[in-house]
Amino acid sequence: MLPPSLITEPRIRCRVEVTSKKRLLESLAELLATAGPDCSPAAVFDLLNERERLGSTGLGEGIALPHARIEGIDQAVGAFVQLSQGVSFDAPDDRPVDLAFGLLVPQEATDAHLSLLAGLAERFSHPPLRAALRAADNASTLLKLLQSPS
Repeated sequence: MLPPSLITEPRIRCRVEVTSKKRLLESLAELLATAGPDCSPAAVFDLLNERERLGSTGLGEGIALPHARIEGIDQAVGAFVQLSQGVSFDAPDDRPVDLAFGLLVPQEATDAHLSLLAGLAERFSHPPLRAALRAADNASTLLKLLQSPS
C-alpha cells in the first residue's frame, strides 16, 4: 500500500495523449511541480530527463517509473499518468509505455527513495493491477487502485 500522502487525485491524469517519451516526462513534470514552492515544471522535467539519461526507468510490461531527487521538498510526491496509447520508452522488453508513475523525493532521502521505488515496482508487477489501471476511465478510480492493498 502506498503512503496516503504520496499521490492525490489532482496529480493523476487519465487517457492522456502524448506522442513521445519527452512529452510523457513533461506531463509528469507538470503534475509533480506542485510538490513545493520552488518546483517548476521545467526544473522537474530537467531532473527526470537527467535521470533517464543514466538509464531508462521503463520497467517493462508497459510501465515506467521516472523519478528524481529534488531540493526544497520534505516528503516524497507521486504523480500518475495513464496514456491513451503507449510511447517508446527504451524499456527492457521494448514494449511501449502506457502507465507511468512519476516520483520526486527529497534530495537527502536515499533510503526512502529506494524503498518507494522497490515498493512501486513490486506493485506494478501484478498483471491484475496493470489491467485494472489500463481499464480505468477516471482519476478517482485510478487513485483507488493505486492506494488499494496489493
